[in-house]
Amino acid sequence: MTGFVPVVPRYGQASLPAVLPRVLADLLGDGEGPRVRSAVVVLVDGLGARLLERRGGHAPFLRSLLPAGSVVDCGFPTTTATSMGSFGTGLAPGAHGLVGYEVLDPATDRVFNELSWEHGPAPRRWQPHPTVFERAVADGVAVTRIGPGFFDGSGLTEAALRGGRFVAAGSLADRVDAAVRTVREQPRSLVYLYWGDLDKVGHVHGCGSWQWGDELTAVDGELARLARCLPPGTSLHVTADHGMVDVPDSGRLELADAPDLEAGVRLVAGEPRSLQLHVRPGALDDVVAAWRGRFGAGAAVRTRAEAVAERWFGDVRPEVAARIGDVVVAMGPGLSVVDSRRQRPQLVALRGVHGSLTDDEVAVPWLTVTA
Repeated sequence: MTGFVPVVPRYGQASLPAVLPRVLADLLGDGEGPRVRSAVVVLVDGLGARLLERRGGHAPFLRSLLPAGSVVDCGFPTTTATSMGSFGTGLAPGAHGLVGYEVLDPATDRVFNELSWEHGPAPRRWQPHPTVFERAVADGVAVTRIGPGFFDGSGLTEAALRGGRFVAAGSLADRVDAAVRTVREQPRSLVYLYWGDLDKVGHVHGCGSWQWGDELTAVDGELARLARCLPPGTSLHVTADHGMVDVPDSGRLELADAPDLEAGVRLVAGEPRSLQLHVRPGALDDVVAAWRGRFGAGAAVRTRAEAVAERWFGDVRPEVAARIGDVVVAMGPGLSVVDSRRQRPQLVALRGVHGSLTDDEVAVPWLTVTA
């Protein structure tokens, strides 16, 4: 049987970190593309490139942009917190340091959630690099970020997406209206719009469900309206933070029922499809052997040194390396590892998941049209 071969992200021009810097370059007249008056960048959470290709019948507008569009790699882990860091800073995870859904803070030796940022460190200390939005403001570009109100000032926003002004809006229609109003009123503007419901529907019902298809249809309709309403000289870019795969109940391993996988492990970070294990002194070899023995060809199990050498995270700064697990596990198709003792029941029961290194999770679209 052919084993799971991880898709190592292509960091550089064919990656999510390249999107915002290239959009800004076109705004400033420094890019390879034609100079534009303004730009709107929409990030649809969970809109994987392969999902869009397979289910494009639900999205006639986005499907029409595929032939001229690009497929880029989002980075590892394929999870929102990490990808927002890559998207917002233009850097790979090993540089910006947001290296997981749950991650170890070496200063406290505690695992915290980079999405909720509960009990997390000071965001600007954790991620000190200027964001692309901050660089845009310094270059005289008016930056507007549009999303749910609770994003404004959150830990993840301050770490990865700070810069410019924030506009709170609820529905996708309201966010589209806010984007159109902004580019009409503010020449030389960069607008970022986030939409998360496609990811939420996929998590609950699966990305192969009719509910996911219906949500994609709704998203497609609003983005088509956005494109029609943009003033001349405005570019529209649509991308995503990661893709998604469905895992059946039979593929979900409960860590509480696997004491062999917990032996020698002191802390578990990451998420069900991408685990980072922090091990007790002297236990590294035994932990690697146990996880490789349990999953065999079904998962890619690497020591931190191996994962860094294979550039799973891109180039890794020394201070970031300490945040990464001693053992990094990327689950293959149809598999995940959960722990009902510490994870919320909703997380344990998720049908659609992401985080690992399959093409379905790594590849995201970058679609562009100019009014």
